[in-house]
Amino acid sequence: MGLDKLVEYLGLPQLDWKAVVDILAVAFLIYQFFLIIRGRRAAHVIAGIVVLLGIYAVAVAAGLPLLRTLLESVAPYTVFALIVMFQSDIRRLLARIGRRSWISSGDRLDRPELAQEISLALAQLSRRRYGALIVLENEVGLRTFIESGVPIDGLLTRDLLLTIFQPGTALHDGAVIIQGSRIAAAACFLPLSMNPRIMSTLGTRHRAAIGITEETDCLALVVSEETGRISIAAHGEIQLDVTPEEVQQRILQHFGKPARRWPAQPRAVPPVSVSLSLPEVPPPESPNESLQSVQSLSRTPERQSDNQ
Repeated sequence: MGLDKLVEYLGLPQLDWKAVVDILAVAFLIYQFFLIIRGRRAAHVIAGIVVLLGIYAVAVAAGLPLLRTLLESVAPYTVFALIVMFQSDIRRLLARIGRRSWISSGDRLDRPELAQEISLALAQLSRRRYGALIVLENEVGLRTFIESGVPIDGLLTRDLLLTIFQPGTALHDGAVIIQGSRIAAAACFLPLSMNPRIMSTLGTRHRAAIGITEETDCLALVVSEETGRISIAAHGEIQLDVTPEEVQQRILQHFGKPARRWPAQPRAVPPVSVSLSLPEVPPPESPNESLQSVQSLSRTPERQSDNQ
Protein backbone atom coordinates (compact mmCIF):
# COMPACT_ATOMS: atom_id res chain seq x y z
CA MET A 1 0.00 0.00 0.00
CA GLY A 2 1.44 3.32 -1.09
CA LEU A 3 1.60 6.46 1.00
CA ASP A 4 -1.17 8.15 -0.96
CA LYS A 5 -3.51 5.19 -0.50
CA LEU A 6 -2.69 5.05 3.21
CA VAL A 7 -3.52 8.74 3.60
CA GLU A 8 -6.74 8.26 1.64
CA TYR A 9 -7.65 5.20 3.72
CA LEU A 10 -7.11 7.03 7.01
CA GLY A 11 -9.01 10.06 5.78
CA LEU A 12 -6.08 12.46 6.29
CA PRO A 13 -5.74 15.62 4.20
CA GLN A 14 -3.15 15.77 1.45
CA LEU A 15 0.25 17.07 2.51
CA ASP A 16 1.12 20.00 0.27
CA TRP A 17 3.34 23.06 0.74
CA LYS A 18 0.59 24.95 2.57
CA ALA A 19 0.25 22.16 5.10
CA VAL A 20 4.03 22.13 5.61
CA VAL A 21 4.07 25.89 6.25
CA ASP A 22 1.13 25.51 8.61
CA ILE A 23 2.86 22.77 10.60
CA LEU A 24 6.13 24.70 10.81
CA ALA A 25 4.36 27.87 11.99
CA VAL A 26 2.49 26.00 14.73
CA ALA A 27 5.69 24.22 15.79
CA PHE A 28 7.53 27.56 15.98
CA LEU A 29 4.83 29.11 18.17
CA ILE A 30 4.77 26.09 20.47
CA TYR A 31 8.57 26.16 20.73
CA GLN A 32 8.57 29.86 21.62
CA PHE A 33 5.84 29.23 24.17
CA PHE A 34 7.85 26.54 25.92
CA LEU A 35 10.94 28.78 25.89
CA ILE A 36 8.94 31.47 27.66
CA ILE A 37 7.47 29.26 30.40
CA ARG A 38 10.63 27.22 31.02
CA GLY A 39 11.73 27.59 34.62
CA ARG A 40 8.81 29.87 35.57
CA ARG A 41 5.65 29.58 37.58
CA ALA A 42 3.67 29.40 34.34
CA ALA A 43 5.00 25.88 33.81
CA HIS A 44 3.27 24.70 37.00
CA VAL A 45 0.05 26.43 35.95
CA ILE A 46 0.14 24.69 32.57
CA ALA A 47 0.71 21.38 34.34
CA GLY A 48 -2.36 22.06 36.52
CA ILE A 49 -4.47 22.80 33.43
CA VAL A 50 -3.33 19.53 31.84
CA VAL A 51 -4.37 17.67 35.00
CA LEU A 52 -7.82 19.30 34.88
CA LEU A 53 -8.21 18.30 31.23
CA GLY A 54 -7.32 14.74 32.17
CA ILE A 55 -9.91 14.76 34.96
CA TYR A 56 -12.51 16.09 32.51
CA ALA A 57 -11.72 13.31 30.02
CA VAL A 58 -12.08 10.70 32.79
CA ALA A 59 -15.41 12.26 33.88
CA VAL A 60 -16.75 12.07 30.32
CA ALA A 61 -15.55 8.50 29.79
CA ALA A 62 -16.79 7.27 33.19
CA GLY A 63 -20.14 9.06 32.96
CA LEU A 64 -19.78 11.41 35.93
CA PRO A 65 -22.28 14.18 35.10
CA LEU A 66 -21.75 16.33 38.19
CA LEU A 67 -17.99 16.56 37.80
CA ARG A 68 -18.32 17.11 34.06
CA THR A 69 -20.87 19.90 34.54
CA LEU A 70 -18.65 21.60 37.11
CA LEU A 71 -15.63 21.60 34.81
CA GLU A 72 -17.70 22.74 31.83
CA SER A 73 -19.05 25.71 33.81
CA VAL A 74 -15.53 26.79 34.80
CA ALA A 75 -14.02 26.36 31.33
CA PRO A 76 -15.35 29.63 29.72
CA TYR A 77 -13.61 31.75 32.37
CA THR A 78 -10.32 29.91 32.03
CA VAL A 79 -9.25 31.93 28.98
CA PHE A 80 -9.64 35.26 30.80
CA ALA A 81 -7.87 33.88 33.87
CA LEU A 82 -4.93 32.75 31.73
CA ILE A 83 -4.66 36.19 30.07
CA VAL A 84 -4.52 37.88 33.47
CA MET A 85 -2.04 35.39 34.90
CA PHE A 86 0.24 35.29 31.85
CA GLN A 87 0.09 38.92 30.78
CA SER A 88 3.82 39.47 31.27
CA ASP A 89 4.66 36.18 29.56
CA ILE A 90 2.39 36.97 26.61
CA ARG A 91 3.96 40.41 26.29
CA ARG A 92 7.41 38.86 26.36
CA LEU A 93 6.42 36.33 23.69
CA LEU A 94 5.08 39.03 21.37
CA ALA A 95 8.20 41.16 21.91
CA ARG A 96 10.43 38.20 21.07
CA ILE A 97 8.50 37.44 17.89
CA GLY A 98 8.59 41.08 16.79
CA ARG A 99 12.25 41.58 17.67
CA ARG A 100 13.73 42.35 14.27
CA SER A 101 16.30 44.86 13.05
CA TRP A 102 13.79 46.74 10.85
CA ILE A 103 11.68 47.71 13.87
CA SER A 104 14.16 50.13 15.37
CA SER A 105 13.20 52.58 18.10
CA GLY A 106 16.14 54.97 17.81
CA ASP A 107 19.88 55.33 18.08
CA ARG A 108 22.01 52.36 19.09
CA LEU A 109 25.14 52.14 21.16
CA ASP A 110 27.53 50.83 18.54
CA ARG A 111 30.70 52.90 18.92
CA PRO A 112 33.73 51.32 20.61
CA GLU A 113 34.58 54.50 22.53
CA LEU A 114 31.15 54.49 24.20
CA ALA A 115 31.56 50.86 25.23
CA GLN A 116 34.98 51.72 26.63
CA GLU A 117 33.52 54.61 28.67
CA ILE A 118 30.98 52.25 30.22
CA SER A 119 33.55 49.53 30.96
CA LEU A 120 35.94 52.01 32.58
CA ALA A 121 33.13 53.39 34.74
CA LEU A 122 32.19 49.86 35.81
CA ALA A 123 35.81 49.13 36.68
CA GLN A 124 35.95 52.11 39.06
CA LEU A 125 32.54 51.33 40.54
CA SER A 126 33.62 47.75 41.14
CA ARG A 127 36.89 48.87 42.74
CA ARG A 128 35.02 51.21 45.11
CA ARG A 129 32.15 48.72 45.64
CA TYR A 130 29.46 51.17 44.57
CA GLY A 131 26.21 49.46 43.58
CA ALA A 132 25.08 50.23 40.03
CA LEU A 133 22.56 49.10 37.43
CA ILE A 134 22.95 50.25 33.81
CA VAL A 135 20.55 49.31 31.01
CA LEU A 136 21.55 49.71 27.36
CA GLU A 137 18.58 50.07 25.00
CA ASN A 138 18.66 48.06 21.79
CA GLU A 139 15.78 47.62 19.32
CA VAL A 140 12.84 47.43 21.74
CA GLY A 141 12.08 50.85 23.19
CA LEU A 142 12.33 51.50 26.94
CA ARG A 143 10.26 54.70 27.07
CA THR A 144 7.88 53.23 29.65
CA PHE A 145 10.75 52.63 32.08
CA ILE A 146 12.46 55.94 31.22
CA GLU A 147 9.34 57.85 32.23
CA SER A 148 9.43 56.18 35.66
CA GLY A 149 12.79 57.80 36.49
CA VAL A 150 14.43 61.22 36.45
CA PRO A 151 15.22 62.51 32.94
CA ILE A 152 18.90 63.27 32.32
CA ASP A 153 19.42 63.46 28.54
CA GLY A 154 23.15 63.92 28.99
CA LEU A 155 26.13 62.80 26.97
CA LEU A 156 27.40 59.38 27.96
CA THR A 157 30.63 59.83 29.90
CA ARG A 158 32.44 57.92 32.58
CA ASP A 159 32.40 60.87 35.01
CA LEU A 160 28.63 61.30 34.71
CA LEU A 161 28.02 57.62 35.48
CA LEU A 162 30.31 57.79 38.51
CA THR A 163 28.49 60.91 39.74
CA ILE A 164 25.06 59.31 39.39
CA PHE A 165 26.00 56.18 41.34
CA GLN A 166 27.83 58.07 44.08
CA PRO A 167 26.41 56.77 47.40
CA GLY A 168 24.17 59.23 49.16
CA THR A 169 22.96 61.02 46.04
CA ALA A 170 19.30 61.20 45.04
CA LEU A 171 19.87 59.21 41.83
CA HIS A 172 21.92 56.41 43.37
CA ASP A 173 19.03 53.94 43.73
CA GLY A 174 17.40 52.68 40.58
CA ALA A 175 18.66 52.04 37.09
CA VAL A 176 20.34 54.25 34.51
CA ILE A 177 18.97 53.78 30.98
CA ILE A 178 21.23 54.61 28.05
CA GLN A 179 19.90 55.35 24.57
CA GLY A 180 22.64 55.37 21.99
CA SER A 181 25.27 57.91 23.03
CA ARG A 182 23.15 59.64 25.70
CA ILE A 183 22.02 58.85 29.22
CA ALA A 184 18.23 59.10 28.98
CA ALA A 185 17.23 58.82 32.64
CA ALA A 186 18.36 57.71 36.10
CA ALA A 187 16.64 56.25 39.17
CA CYS A 188 14.33 54.22 36.91
CA PHE A 189 12.13 51.40 38.17
CA LEU A 190 12.48 48.02 36.46
CA PRO A 191 10.37 44.86 36.70
CA LEU A 192 11.78 42.13 38.89
CA SER A 193 12.25 38.64 37.54
CA MET A 194 9.96 36.06 39.10
CA ASN A 195 12.10 33.14 38.04
CA PRO A 196 12.10 30.74 41.01
CA ARG A 197 15.64 29.61 40.21
CA ILE A 198 17.15 33.00 41.08
CA MET A 199 14.70 34.57 43.54
CA SER A 200 16.50 33.10 46.53
CA THR A 201 20.08 33.52 45.35
CA LEU A 202 20.36 37.00 43.80
CA GLY A 203 19.63 40.48 45.07
CA THR A 204 17.21 43.14 43.86
CA ARG A 205 19.59 44.70 41.32
CA HIS A 206 20.34 41.38 39.68
CA ARG A 207 16.65 40.39 39.60
CA ALA A 208 15.79 43.76 38.04
CA ALA A 209 18.51 43.28 35.42
CA ILE A 210 17.16 39.84 34.51
CA GLY A 211 13.56 41.10 34.59
CA ILE A 212 14.14 43.90 32.07
CA THR A 213 16.04 41.57 29.73
CA GLU A 214 13.21 39.05 29.89
CA GLU A 215 10.80 41.60 28.40
CA THR A 216 13.12 43.44 25.99
CA ASP A 217 16.29 42.88 23.98
CA CYS A 218 18.38 45.29 26.06
CA LEU A 219 21.67 44.60 27.83
CA ALA A 220 21.86 45.14 31.60
CA LEU A 221 25.07 45.66 33.57
CA VAL A 222 25.19 45.24 37.35
CA VAL A 223 27.79 46.06 39.99
CA SER A 224 27.24 44.38 43.34
CA GLU A 225 27.42 46.69 46.33
CA GLU A 226 28.51 43.87 48.63
CA THR A 227 31.21 42.13 46.60
CA GLY A 228 31.96 44.63 43.82
CA ARG A 229 31.69 41.97 41.13
CA ILE A 230 30.30 42.88 37.71
CA SER A 231 27.49 40.91 36.05
CA ILE A 232 25.90 40.98 32.58
CA ALA A 233 22.24 40.11 31.88
CA ALA A 234 20.75 39.49 28.43
CA HIS A 235 17.76 37.51 27.12
CA GLY A 236 16.70 36.53 30.64
CA GLU A 237 20.08 35.03 31.54
CA ILE A 238 22.83 36.47 33.70
CA GLN A 239 26.59 35.97 33.72
CA LEU A 240 28.24 36.67 37.04
CA ASP A 241 31.73 37.90 37.88
CA VAL A 242 33.02 39.27 34.56
CA THR A 243 35.91 41.63 33.91
CA PRO A 244 35.65 45.16 32.41
CA GLU A 245 37.36 43.88 29.26
CA GLU A 246 34.67 41.21 28.87
CA VAL A 247 31.99 43.87 29.41
CA GLN A 248 33.35 45.97 26.56
CA GLN A 249 33.51 42.98 24.22
CA ARG A 250 30.00 41.86 25.20
CA ILE A 251 28.54 45.32 24.53
CA LEU A 252 30.06 45.45 21.06
CA GLN A 253 28.90 41.91 20.28
CA HIS A 254 25.37 42.60 21.54
CA PHE A 255 25.02 45.65 19.30
CA GLY A 256 26.54 43.97 16.26
CA LYS A 257 30.04 45.43 16.29
CA PRO A 258 33.31 43.47 16.30
CA ALA A 259 34.93 43.42 19.70
CA ARG A 260 38.19 45.29 20.09
CA ARG A 261 40.53 43.88 22.65
CA TRP A 262 42.18 46.10 25.20
CA PRO A 263 45.92 46.62 24.78
CA ALA A 264 47.86 44.16 26.85
CA GLN A 265 49.66 45.65 29.82
CA PRO A 266 53.45 45.27 29.64
CA ARG A 267 54.80 42.88 32.20
CA ALA A 268 57.94 43.63 34.17
CA VAL A 269 60.67 41.16 33.29
CA PRO A 270 62.96 40.37 36.23
CA PRO A 271 66.68 40.86 35.54
CA VAL A 272 68.59 37.71 34.78
CA SER A 273 72.22 37.41 35.82
CA VAL A 274 74.30 35.14 33.61
CA SER A 275 77.85 34.19 34.55
CA LEU A 276 80.02 32.71 31.84
CA SER A 277 83.45 31.16 32.47
CA LEU A 278 85.64 31.83 29.45
CA PRO A 279 89.15 30.42 29.01
CA GLU A 280 92.00 32.83 29.48
CA VAL A 281 93.42 34.06 26.22
CA PRO A 282 97.06 35.13 26.25
CA PRO A 283 97.68 38.67 25.16
CA PRO A 284 98.79 39.13 21.58
CA GLU A 285 102.48 39.27 20.89
CA SER A 286 104.17 42.46 19.81
CA PRO A 287 105.52 42.70 16.21
CA ASN A 288 109.16 42.42 17.39
CA GLU A 289 108.46 39.25 19.38
CA SER A 290 106.64 37.71 16.44
CA LEU A 291 109.58 38.48 14.16
CA GLN A 292 112.10 36.93 16.57
CA SER A 293 110.00 33.76 16.89
CA VAL A 294 109.87 33.39 13.12
CA GLN A 295 113.65 33.85 12.80
CA SER A 296 114.31 31.28 15.51
CA LEU A 297 112.14 28.75 13.69
CA SER A 298 113.95 29.34 10.43
CA ARG A 299 117.39 28.86 12.02
CA THR A 300 116.57 25.58 13.74
CA PRO A 301 116.86 23.35 10.60
CA GLU A 302 120.22 24.90 9.77
CA ARG A 303 121.65 24.04 13.19
CA GLN A 304 120.34 20.51 12.85
CA SER A 305 122.11 20.13 9.48
CA ASP A 306 125.42 21.43 10.93
CA ASN A 307 125.32 18.96 13.73
CA GLN A 308 124.86 16.19 11.27
